[in-house]
Amino acid sequence: MTTTPHHSYIDAMKTQLDDLNVKLNAIEIKAEEAKGDARAAYLEEMRKLRHQSKLAVAKFEEIKLAGEDTWDSMVEEMDKVRDAFSHSFKYFKSQL
Repeated sequence: MTTTPHHSYIDAMKTQLDDLNVKLNAIEIKAEEAKGDARAAYLEEMRKLRHQSKLAVAKFEEIKLAGEDTWDSMVEEMDKVRDAFSHSFKYFKSQL
């Protein structure tokens, strides 16, 4: 089987999303250990990050099915969703 640019992009995106979710799981443990108002704030942020993760996974599933006619626009959308998730994650991590 020949690897196409589409397959390479999909493989790279899967790796990036998997990595973010593994890191998110590790940080979630820290958020659970926080006390009082900090804990409530962290858990709310975790809820938002989990939602962004679900959006990214859903968009990833869409792009895997994209045809040539929609590929470029789907890549652009996927990159935006991934970037938003990554940015939110990095910001949250910096607040711990």
